[in-house]
Amino acid sequence: MTTRTTNNNNCDNRDNRHNRDNGFGDAADLNRVAERYTVRVTPAVYEAMHSTAPDDPVARQYLPDLRELDDHEKDMSDPIGDAVHSPVSGIVHRYPDRVLLMPALHCAVYCRYCFRREKVGRDEAVLPDEKLAAALDYIRSDENIKEVILSGGDPLILSPRRLAGIFTALEEIAHVEIIRIHSRVPVADPQRITKQLCAVLEGSAKPVYLAVHVNHAQELTPDAEKSLKKLHAAGCVLLSQSVLLKGVNNDADTLEALFRALVKLRVKPYYLHHPDRAAGTAHFRVTLAEGREIMRILQSRLSGICRPVYMLDIPGGYGKVPVDLCRLHKVRENTYHIEDINGRRHFYADG
Repeated sequence: MTTRTTNNNNCDNRDNRHNRDNGFGDAADLNRVAERYTVRVTPAVYEAMHSTAPDDPVARQYLPDLRELDDHEKDMSDPIGDAVHSPVSGIVHRYPDRVLLMPALHCAVYCRYCFRREKVGRDEAVLPDEKLAAALDYIRSDENIKEVILSGGDPLILSPRRLAGIFTALEEIAHVEIIRIHSRVPVADPQRITKQLCAVLEGSAKPVYLAVHVNHAQELTPDAEKSLKKLHAAGCVLLSQSVLLKGVNNDADTLEALFRALVKLRVKPYYLHHPDRAAGTAHFRVTLAEGREIMRILQSRLSGICRPVYMLDIPGGYGKVPVDLCRLHKVRENTYHIEDINGRRHFYADG
Protein backbone atom coordinates (compact mmCIF):
# COMPACT_ATOMS: atom_id res chain seq x y z
CA MET A 1 0.00 0.00 0.00
CA THR A 2 1.12 3.47 -0.77
CA THR A 3 -1.11 5.90 1.04
CA ARG A 4 -0.61 9.42 -0.18
CA THR A 5 -3.23 11.55 1.47
CA THR A 6 -3.43 15.29 1.37
CA ASN A 7 -6.48 17.31 2.26
CA ASN A 8 -8.86 15.82 -0.30
CA ASN A 9 -7.69 12.27 -1.01
CA ASN A 10 -8.94 9.03 0.51
CA CYS A 11 -7.01 7.07 3.12
CA ASP A 12 -7.02 3.27 2.84
CA ASN A 13 -6.63 0.59 5.49
CA ARG A 14 -4.42 -2.45 5.06
CA ASP A 15 -6.68 -4.61 7.20
CA ASN A 16 -9.41 -4.37 9.82
CA ARG A 17 -7.19 -4.31 12.89
CA HIS A 18 -7.49 -0.56 13.36
CA ASN A 19 -9.78 0.25 16.23
CA ARG A 20 -10.86 3.35 18.02
CA ASP A 21 -9.74 2.19 21.47
CA ASN A 22 -6.13 2.19 20.29
CA GLY A 23 -6.51 5.42 18.34
CA PHE A 24 -6.79 3.98 14.82
CA GLY A 25 -10.22 3.94 13.21
CA ASP A 26 -11.83 2.93 9.94
CA ALA A 27 -11.14 4.70 6.63
CA ALA A 28 -13.72 7.41 7.31
CA ASP A 29 -12.18 8.13 10.70
CA LEU A 30 -8.67 8.25 9.29
CA ASN A 31 -9.74 10.67 6.59
CA ARG A 32 -10.81 13.05 9.35
CA VAL A 33 -7.20 13.09 10.51
CA ALA A 34 -5.93 13.46 6.94
CA GLU A 35 -8.10 16.52 6.43
CA ARG A 36 -6.02 18.26 9.11
CA TYR A 37 -2.57 16.67 8.80
CA THR A 38 -0.90 15.35 5.67
CA VAL A 39 -0.52 11.58 5.38
CA ARG A 40 1.88 9.73 3.12
CA VAL A 41 3.29 6.21 3.47
CA THR A 42 5.84 4.79 1.02
CA PRO A 43 6.03 1.15 -0.09
CA ALA A 44 9.30 0.86 1.86
CA VAL A 45 7.67 1.97 5.10
CA TYR A 46 4.71 -0.31 4.49
CA GLU A 47 7.02 -3.27 4.00
CA ALA A 48 8.79 -2.43 7.27
CA MET A 49 5.51 -2.80 9.16
CA HIS A 50 4.93 -6.25 10.59
CA SER A 51 1.25 -5.34 10.80
CA THR A 52 -0.93 -2.25 10.69
CA ALA A 53 -2.01 -2.78 14.28
CA PRO A 54 -1.41 0.17 16.62
CA ASP A 55 1.21 -1.78 18.59
CA ASP A 56 3.48 -2.12 15.56
CA PRO A 57 6.33 0.37 16.14
CA VAL A 58 6.53 1.37 12.48
CA ALA A 59 2.78 1.58 11.84
CA ARG A 60 2.40 3.72 14.94
CA GLN A 61 4.84 6.29 13.54
CA TYR A 62 3.15 6.71 10.17
CA LEU A 63 -0.51 5.67 10.15
CA PRO A 64 -3.00 8.38 11.14
CA ASP A 65 -4.46 8.12 14.61
CA LEU A 66 -7.74 9.59 15.82
CA ARG A 67 -5.97 10.93 18.88
CA GLU A 68 -4.27 13.45 16.61
CA LEU A 69 -7.57 15.34 16.69
CA ASP A 70 -7.57 15.64 20.48
CA ASP A 71 -6.88 19.10 21.87
CA HIS A 72 -4.54 19.50 24.82
CA GLU A 73 -3.83 22.67 26.76
CA LYS A 74 -0.05 22.41 26.29
CA ASP A 75 -0.14 21.73 22.54
CA MET A 76 1.71 24.23 20.35
CA SER A 77 1.59 24.88 16.60
CA ASP A 78 5.29 25.86 16.59
CA PRO A 79 6.70 24.03 19.61
CA ILE A 80 10.38 24.79 19.04
CA GLY A 81 9.87 28.41 18.00
CA ASP A 82 11.03 28.30 14.38
CA ALA A 83 9.07 31.42 13.48
CA VAL A 84 10.83 33.70 15.97
CA HIS A 85 14.22 32.72 14.53
CA SER A 86 13.32 32.99 10.83
CA PRO A 87 14.76 36.24 9.40
CA VAL A 88 13.85 35.25 5.81
CA SER A 89 11.77 32.47 4.27
CA GLY A 90 13.56 29.13 4.34
CA ILE A 91 16.01 30.08 7.11
CA VAL A 92 15.92 29.32 10.83
CA HIS A 93 18.87 30.94 12.64
CA ARG A 94 18.72 29.89 16.27
CA TYR A 95 22.44 29.48 17.04
CA PRO A 96 25.22 31.88 15.97
CA ASP A 97 27.38 29.41 14.02
CA ARG A 98 24.75 27.44 12.12
CA VAL A 99 21.47 27.83 10.28
CA LEU A 100 18.71 25.62 8.99
CA LEU A 101 18.10 26.00 5.28
CA MET A 102 14.76 24.48 4.29
CA PRO A 103 14.69 24.09 0.50
CA ALA A 104 11.95 21.44 0.58
CA LEU A 105 8.61 21.82 2.33
CA HIS A 106 7.28 18.33 1.63
CA CYS A 107 8.50 14.89 2.77
CA ALA A 108 8.64 11.40 1.32
CA VAL A 109 6.56 10.31 4.34
CA TYR A 110 4.87 12.17 7.18
CA CYS A 111 5.63 11.21 10.76
CA ARG A 112 2.61 11.43 13.04
CA TYR A 113 4.65 13.11 15.79
CA CYS A 114 6.29 15.77 13.56
CA PHE A 115 6.95 19.10 15.28
CA ARG A 116 6.52 20.93 11.94
CA ARG A 117 3.27 19.16 11.07
CA GLU A 118 1.35 22.45 10.86
CA LYS A 119 3.72 23.62 8.11
CA VAL A 120 5.10 20.81 5.96
CA GLY A 121 3.20 19.04 3.20
CA ARG A 122 0.63 21.76 2.74
CA ASP A 123 1.43 24.25 0.01
CA GLU A 124 4.66 24.70 -1.94
CA ALA A 125 6.63 21.47 -2.35
CA VAL A 126 9.92 23.33 -2.65
CA LEU A 127 11.14 26.77 -1.67
CA PRO A 128 10.60 29.00 -4.75
CA ASP A 129 13.73 30.16 -6.57
CA GLU A 130 13.47 33.77 -5.43
CA LYS A 131 13.08 32.74 -1.78
CA LEU A 132 15.95 30.26 -2.06
CA ALA A 133 18.15 33.02 -3.51
CA ALA A 134 17.25 35.31 -0.60
CA ALA A 135 18.01 32.53 1.89
CA LEU A 136 21.44 31.96 0.32
CA ASP A 137 22.09 35.70 0.38
CA TYR A 138 21.34 35.68 4.10
CA ILE A 139 23.94 32.94 4.62
CA ARG A 140 26.48 34.90 2.56
CA SER A 141 25.90 37.99 4.67
CA ASP A 142 26.87 36.44 8.01
CA GLU A 143 30.44 35.22 8.37
CA ASN A 144 29.64 33.63 11.73
CA ILE A 145 27.71 30.88 9.92
CA LYS A 146 30.01 27.87 9.68
CA GLU A 147 27.47 25.08 9.22
CA VAL A 148 24.39 24.92 7.00
CA ILE A 149 21.83 22.25 7.85
CA LEU A 150 19.50 21.27 5.02
CA SER A 151 16.20 20.37 6.62
CA GLY A 152 12.55 20.98 5.90
CA GLY A 153 10.50 19.04 4.88
CA ASP A 154 13.04 16.56 3.62
CA PRO A 155 15.83 17.90 1.40
CA LEU A 156 16.42 14.50 -0.21
CA ILE A 157 13.08 14.67 -2.01
CA LEU A 158 14.74 17.28 -4.23
CA SER A 159 16.10 16.19 -7.59
CA PRO A 160 19.87 15.63 -7.71
CA ARG A 161 20.08 18.57 -10.12
CA ARG A 162 18.38 20.96 -7.72
CA LEU A 163 20.38 19.68 -4.77
CA ALA A 164 23.59 20.11 -6.77
CA GLY A 165 22.68 23.74 -7.39
CA ILE A 166 22.30 24.34 -3.66
CA PHE A 167 25.58 22.58 -2.93
CA THR A 168 27.38 24.68 -5.55
CA ALA A 169 26.04 27.88 -4.01
CA LEU A 170 27.11 26.81 -0.51
CA GLU A 171 30.53 25.67 -1.69
CA GLU A 172 31.16 29.17 -3.04
CA ILE A 173 30.61 30.74 0.41
CA ALA A 174 34.04 30.73 2.03
CA HIS A 175 32.89 30.90 5.65
CA VAL A 176 30.59 27.86 5.31
CA GLU A 177 32.67 24.88 6.43
CA ILE A 178 30.17 22.03 6.76
CA ILE A 179 26.98 20.96 5.00
CA ARG A 180 24.64 18.81 7.05
CA ILE A 181 21.50 17.05 5.78
CA HIS A 182 18.61 15.87 7.94
CA SER A 183 16.53 13.19 6.21
CA ARG A 184 14.11 10.30 6.64
CA VAL A 185 14.67 9.18 3.05
CA PRO A 186 17.43 6.58 3.61
CA VAL A 187 15.05 4.44 5.68
CA ALA A 188 11.62 5.61 4.50
CA ASP A 189 12.22 5.84 0.73
CA PRO A 190 15.62 4.25 0.07
CA GLN A 191 15.09 4.03 -3.70
CA ARG A 192 15.77 7.79 -3.79
CA ILE A 193 19.41 7.15 -2.87
CA THR A 194 20.47 6.92 -6.51
CA LYS A 195 23.83 7.03 -8.27
CA GLN A 196 23.02 10.57 -9.36
CA LEU A 197 22.33 11.70 -5.80
CA CYS A 198 25.44 9.98 -4.47
CA ALA A 199 27.51 11.68 -7.17
CA VAL A 200 26.33 15.08 -5.91
CA LEU A 201 27.23 14.18 -2.33
CA GLU A 202 30.58 12.67 -3.24
CA GLY A 203 31.47 15.67 -5.39
CA SER A 204 30.97 18.19 -2.60
CA ALA A 205 33.95 20.43 -1.92
CA LYS A 206 32.89 20.66 1.72
CA PRO A 207 32.37 17.85 4.26
CA VAL A 208 28.85 16.42 4.16
CA TYR A 209 27.25 15.07 7.33
CA LEU A 210 23.95 13.23 6.95
CA ALA A 211 21.70 12.70 9.97
CA VAL A 212 19.21 9.95 9.22
CA HIS A 213 15.96 10.00 11.22
CA VAL A 214 15.20 6.53 12.55
CA ASN A 215 13.39 5.41 15.70
CA HIS A 216 13.29 1.61 15.68
CA ALA A 217 15.54 -1.18 14.42
CA GLN A 218 12.58 -2.58 12.47
CA GLU A 219 12.99 0.38 10.08
CA LEU A 220 16.48 -0.83 9.12
CA THR A 221 15.31 -3.09 6.31
CA PRO A 222 17.76 -4.60 3.80
CA ASP A 223 16.98 -1.75 1.38
CA ALA A 224 17.54 0.84 4.11
CA GLU A 225 20.86 -0.77 4.97
CA LYS A 226 21.90 -0.64 1.30
CA SER A 227 21.03 3.05 1.11
CA LEU A 228 23.16 3.83 4.17
CA LYS A 229 26.08 1.91 2.71
CA LYS A 230 25.76 3.91 -0.52
CA LEU A 231 25.81 7.17 1.42
CA HIS A 232 28.86 6.08 3.38
CA ALA A 233 30.61 5.11 0.14
CA ALA A 234 29.76 8.58 -1.21
CA GLY A 235 31.81 10.11 1.60
CA CYS A 236 29.02 11.19 3.94
CA VAL A 237 29.65 11.12 7.67
CA LEU A 238 26.53 9.36 8.95
CA LEU A 239 24.72 10.29 12.15
CA SER A 240 21.31 9.36 13.49
CA GLN A 241 18.54 11.30 15.15
CA SER A 242 15.75 9.55 17.02
CA VAL A 243 12.72 10.69 19.01
CA LEU A 244 11.74 9.03 22.27
CA LEU A 245 8.17 7.93 21.54
CA LYS A 246 5.65 6.19 23.76
CA GLY A 247 4.67 2.85 22.26
CA VAL A 248 7.54 2.90 19.77
CA ASN A 249 10.88 2.92 21.57
CA ASN A 250 10.39 4.06 25.17
CA ASP A 251 12.37 1.23 26.73
CA ALA A 252 16.07 0.57 27.04
CA ASP A 253 16.05 -2.78 25.21
CA THR A 254 14.47 -1.31 22.08
CA LEU A 255 16.83 1.64 21.95
CA GLU A 256 19.87 -0.53 22.63
CA ALA A 257 18.94 -2.72 19.66
CA LEU A 258 18.52 0.35 17.45
CA PHE A 259 21.78 2.02 18.44
CA ARG A 260 23.83 -1.16 18.12
CA ALA A 261 22.34 -1.81 14.68
CA LEU A 262 23.17 1.73 13.57
CA VAL A 263 26.78 1.54 14.71
CA LYS A 264 27.22 -1.70 12.75
CA LEU A 265 26.11 0.30 9.70
CA ARG A 266 28.70 3.04 10.44
CA VAL A 267 26.04 5.43 11.72
CA LYS A 268 26.87 7.31 14.95
CA PRO A 269 23.81 7.74 17.20
CA TYR A 270 23.78 11.52 17.61
CA TYR A 271 20.61 12.79 19.30
CA LEU A 272 17.70 11.18 21.11
CA HIS A 273 15.05 13.89 21.21
CA HIS A 274 12.49 14.27 23.97
CA PRO A 275 9.10 14.55 22.19
CA ASP A 276 7.96 18.08 21.41
CA ARG A 277 4.56 19.53 22.25
CA ALA A 278 3.28 19.57 18.69
CA ALA A 279 -0.50 19.62 18.40
CA GLY A 280 -2.09 16.18 18.24
CA THR A 281 0.93 14.27 19.53
CA ALA A 282 0.15 13.85 23.24
CA HIS A 283 -0.23 10.07 22.86
CA PHE A 284 3.48 9.84 21.94
CA ARG A 285 4.81 11.76 24.93
CA VAL A 286 6.83 10.40 27.83
CA THR A 287 8.06 12.19 30.93
CA LEU A 288 11.57 13.51 31.44
CA ALA A 289 11.89 11.15 34.41
CA GLU A 290 11.14 8.17 32.15
CA GLY A 291 13.62 9.35 29.56
CA ARG A 292 16.37 9.94 32.11
CA GLU A 293 15.88 6.47 33.58
CA ILE A 294 16.15 4.91 30.11
CA MET A 295 19.37 6.85 29.49
CA ARG A 296 20.73 5.74 32.87
CA ILE A 297 20.23 2.12 31.84
CA LEU A 298 21.76 2.70 28.41
CA GLN A 299 24.79 4.36 29.95
CA SER A 300 25.45 1.15 31.88
CA ARG A 301 25.15 -0.95 28.71
CA LEU A 302 26.54 1.09 25.81
CA SER A 303 29.82 2.77 25.02
CA GLY A 304 29.91 6.41 24.00
CA ILE A 305 30.12 5.35 20.35
CA CYS A 306 26.69 3.70 20.62
CA ARG A 307 25.01 6.26 22.86
CA PRO A 308 23.34 9.49 21.67
CA VAL A 309 22.81 12.65 23.69
CA TYR A 310 19.31 12.93 25.15
CA MET A 311 18.06 16.39 24.14
CA LEU A 312 15.12 18.61 24.98
CA ASP A 313 14.09 21.51 22.75
CA ILE A 314 12.85 24.13 25.21
CA PRO A 315 9.39 25.25 24.02
CA GLY A 316 9.23 28.72 22.54
CA GLY A 317 12.50 28.73 20.60
CA TYR A 318 15.06 28.77 23.43
CA GLY A 319 17.15 25.99 21.93
CA LYS A 320 18.21 22.44 22.70
CA VAL A 321 19.71 21.37 26.01
CA PRO A 322 21.04 17.95 27.05
CA VAL A 323 18.62 16.36 29.49
CA ASP A 324 21.23 14.07 31.00
CA LEU A 325 23.39 16.96 32.23
CA CYS A 326 22.67 19.20 35.20
CA ARG A 327 20.42 21.72 33.47
CA LEU A 328 17.23 20.50 35.13
CA HIS A 329 16.07 21.62 38.54
CA LYS A 330 13.04 19.72 39.78
CA VAL A 331 10.32 21.94 41.28
CA ARG A 332 7.77 19.20 41.94
CA GLU A 333 6.61 15.97 40.29
CA ASN A 334 7.09 16.25 36.50
CA THR A 335 7.77 19.99 36.78
CA TYR A 336 11.19 21.58 36.27
CA HIS A 337 13.19 24.72 35.81
CA ILE A 338 15.43 24.21 32.78
CA GLU A 339 18.47 26.31 31.91
CA ASP A 340 18.95 27.20 28.25
CA ILE A 341 22.33 27.59 26.54
CA ASN A 342 22.57 31.17 27.83
CA GLY A 343 21.91 30.22 31.45
CA ARG A 344 18.34 31.54 31.50
CA ARG A 345 15.75 29.49 33.38
CA HIS A 346 12.48 28.34 31.88
CA PHE A 347 9.53 26.60 33.51
CA TYR A 348 8.79 23.19 31.98
CA ALA A 349 6.00 20.78 32.90
CA ASP A 350 5.78 17.31 31.40
CA GLY A 351 2.66 16.25 29.56
